[in-house]
Amino acid sequence: VEFVTEEGLSLDMAQPETMTAIEVDGPTHYLQGKGKQRIENGRTKFKSRILRQLEWTVIHVPYFEWDALIDFAVQDAYLRSKINSGKK
Repeated sequence: VEFVTEEGLSLDMAQPETMTAIEVDGPTHYLQGKGKQRIENGRTKFKSRILRQLEWTVIHVPYFEWDALIDFAVQDAYLRSKINSGKK
């Protein structure tokens, strides 16, 4: 469920009480680097920087990592790991 901050920033998912945001980053969030390396584009980096300055914890879920997950249990474990590693 999309959430919009008081500053007008749109977040894919958020828990405002803990100021935690989950951003699901599709292909348009990346530039192609050398080989198959994917690099976050400037807009994605800038938005993350602003959110961190506003004291949000930002958890990114890159599409290429998510697409490689084979079933719900693996997806669940992946998200739990990302959320736990993103906590302050």
